[in-house]
Amino acid sequence: MFIRSERLFLRPAWPEDWEEMLARIADEAVVMNLARVPWPYSAEDARNFVAQPQDRSLPHFVITLPTSVEPARMIGGIGLSDAEGEVELGYWLARDFWGRGYATEASRAVISLARTLGHRQLVSGHFVDNPASGRVLRKVGFQPTGRMRRRYCLARRSEVSSIEHRLDLGEPCNCDGYDTAAMMQVA
Repeated sequence: MFIRSERLFLRPAWPEDWEEMLARIADEAVVMNLARVPWPYSAEDARNFVAQPQDRSLPHFVITLPTSVEPARMIGGIGLSDAEGEVELGYWLARDFWGRGYATEASRAVISLARTLGHRQLVSGHFVDNPASGRVLRKVGFQPTGRMRRRYCLARRSEVSSIEHRLDLGEPCNCDGYDTAAMMQVA
C-alpha cells in the first residue's frame, strides 16, 4: 500500500532503506519517546525493521517527502499495530522535521486508511514527558481516555507513564479530508 497526502508519500519500507532509517531514528531524543525501539539503535535494528513483512490489516509505512529533483527523503515512520487486541496508531519523526505538521498529516492519512480497512476504533498514547505527541493526537480526533498507564519503554529500560487516547472511527473527526481514492493499494 502507498498513500499520497498533500505533502507526503507514505510507502512500505524496503530493504535498501536501512541506512536512511538508521540515520533518521538513531537519535536519543526520538527513540526515548517510543515504546518499542531500543537505544542505542543499531544497523542490525534498522535492517530488522525494514525486513518486517507487511500485514494488510495493520500496515506500516516510512514517511517521505517527495521531490521532483531527487529521490523522496525519509523523515519518519507511521503505522498500525496490535496492542493487546486493539489497533494502535504509532508514529515517529526525525528531529529535523518536528513542528512542521508532518505527524498530523501522516496520521490523518493513516486514520483514513484505517477506516477503509474496516477498523472501528484506534488507540494511541504518549509518554507524559512528550506533550507534543498528545497535541498531534488531539488534532486528528483522538480523545484522552482519562487513563494513564505504565508502559515499558525499551530505550529507557523502564516503565514510563503514558497518557492513553482513543478514536472512534464511526464518529466524525478531524482526520477526514483525504480521499481514499487517492490511496493506491498494490498486492
